[in-house]
Amino acid sequence: MAADMKQAEVKGKRVFVRVDFNVPMDASMRITDETRIRAALPTIRYLRENGAKVILASHLGRPKGFELKLSLAPAAAALGRLIGLPVIMAPDCVGAETAELAAAMQPGEVLLLENLRFHPEEEKNDPAFARELASLADIYINDAFGSAHRAHASTEGITAFLPAYAGFLMEKELSFLGNVLSAPERPFAAILGGAKVKDKIAVVENLLTKVDVLIIGGGMAYTFLKAKGYNVGRSLLDEERLEFAAGVLRQGAEKNLPILLPVDVVAAEEISADSPRRVTDAAGIGPEEMALDIGPETIRIFTDAVKTARTVLWNGPMGVFELDAFAGGTNAIAKALADCPGVTIVGGGDSAAAVEKAGLADKMTHVSTGGGASLEFLEGKTLPGVAALK
Repeated sequence: MAADMKQAEVKGKRVFVRVDFNVPMDASMRITDETRIRAALPTIRYLRENGAKVILASHLGRPKGFELKLSLAPAAAALGRLIGLPVIMAPDCVGAETAELAAAMQPGEVLLLENLRFHPEEEKNDPAFARELASLADIYINDAFGSAHRAHASTEGITAFLPAYAGFLMEKELSFLGNVLSAPERPFAAILGGAKVKDKIAVVENLLTKVDVLIIGGGMAYTFLKAKGYNVGRSLLDEERLEFAAGVLRQGAEKNLPILLPVDVVAAEEISADSPRRVTDAAGIGPEEMALDIGPETIRIFTDAVKTARTVLWNGPMGVFELDAFAGGTNAIAKALADCPGVTIVGGGDSAAAVEKAGLADKMTHVSTGGGASLEFLEGKTLPGVAALK
């Protein structure tokens, strides 16, 4: 397990906290979803209450050098409002001016470094850059589960120079996702959706040995239906993964493991809110049609499986949920998890966005903040940012 940050003596110390403030912003640089900032508040609050000088660092987007539109200044303003204290905004994440700001901090103050990825050395895990980041502080805490699958200077390299601990959010993620893989309450149902089969191959392989029922919806379902011999029209299809899908279905049959696929769908010829759409059996998708959501009978079957489960893991929407016309299946799954009395875990990315959009996030046992990190963890991989805390 990662070292618990409560073991660290933080009073009067400068504590470097890697957070995940990679938040969505509109064209006016207004943050449209503060979930990731709010998720870091327990760790920040604990450190301030215990007399630490809190230095926060994050990336935002994929900048090519210094890009004003990807500055973390809006995150500093949002965090300041949430904690009721002005957050000092550094002009950079390294350099003399930033070092002076860090050195002058008082206990309880919060300093946010500028976007780590303004420097290519961050993603290259450059040791000299990691050393310079480390020179700002006495202790390192990683609370950015969403970046833990990256071996970057601020997630792995820095741990060579400072005592390293896991923040509260990191611990919570590892606890919930770890338990769901190692000791779930049964029956254990996993729901996988989203667009691409190739993104979920290792997750499917890992879960096949752990779940009591596997539910497959979203765009990836049509590769499985095609593998069963169905015509899927112009629906999303991964021709290269047809043999993999057929193999998964064979394994399910051999293990007596129910693998639930859509039996009816909402089909249309265009991905558009105005496109005429119809509900059809999965076998009745026309040659010019695309299946863009699961149908009412599929919703009933999928939600019945959720109702009887004691543990539910959901990763990936059931359709093109960004358009209300094709969001019915995704919303129904979100509602089923909200009503489920068991442990419900939403695995980051689009699924997390869907439960937020449906206003049901607080009804889930845990909503992961890590998209790619959640997937890699569910594949059974060791995450570099977690391994570095051991």
